[in-house]
Amino acid sequence: MIVKEDFLKKLRQAFDLNIYEVKIWTALLSRGIATAGELSDISQVPRSRSYDVLETLEKKNFVIMKLGKPIKYIAVKPEEIVVRIKSQITEQAETKVSSLENIKKETVFEEIQQLYSQGIKKIEPNSLAGSVKGRDNVYSHLRSILDTAKKSVTIVTSEQGLIRKVKRYKTLFTKLHDKGVKIRIVAPITEGMHKQLNDLKKIVQFKKTDNSMQGRFIIIDEEQILFMISDDQNVHENYDTGVWVDTPYFTKALGTMFNGTWNNLETVKFKK
Repeated sequence: MIVKEDFLKKLRQAFDLNIYEVKIWTALLSRGIATAGELSDISQVPRSRSYDVLETLEKKNFVIMKLGKPIKYIAVKPEEIVVRIKSQITEQAETKVSSLENIKKETVFEEIQQLYSQGIKKIEPNSLAGSVKGRDNVYSHLRSILDTAKKSVTIVTSEQGLIRKVKRYKTLFTKLHDKGVKIRIVAPITEGMHKQLNDLKKIVQFKKTDNSMQGRFIIIDEEQILFMISDDQNVHENYDTGVWVDTPYFTKALGTMFNGTWNNLETVKFKK
């Protein structure tokens, strides 16, 4: 049986299998039922390893060992495997989340909070800056600083950047608005985007710009700023890099300058 490498690679990633496991499994899927020797021949996995691999696949519930002799193996329906894996992942995630929530009630958490507080007091204001590499990491950090917002959030972004942020933070924007946080967003917004932004029009002030104003940055409470160093159209998401600065002196100055620009921008008018 000849199976394309790309196909095997996708299966390995999706089902968290090693190369021997995925070869034996696909061989069995192609036969429905077979002995270890037959699967070894089909998959070109050494016979000495095929028994161990089948035992592992059985524990993972990818295969069922048929009663009788010679010992044969039956393939489990892929739909059943997907359902089981989803259930397992959900259960593990819920357990992990519960564990993290519980640790916040433990004395050890109070101790690490104290360590952080003691350490942060020793940092010079000009040292509270750092770079974050990779778009997923940038967005995770952005969520963290958005959670700290008490008064205002100002976002200047690209068209695609706005779409990404609306998808990721729609619920968070609503939560911030309910806390009294003023949210302003500037981006090259077209009429075609109005439908995607419609749910936020009552809680976010949208203003639009064209290519004459390019940049991507977020200002939180005029105390923190996260700005991107590249155009998102010219950099791969894995290399998209943001610089975070937590210095009110610098951030307030930048915010004051931006306020003048904000007043001259066109407000987005949504159709009723």
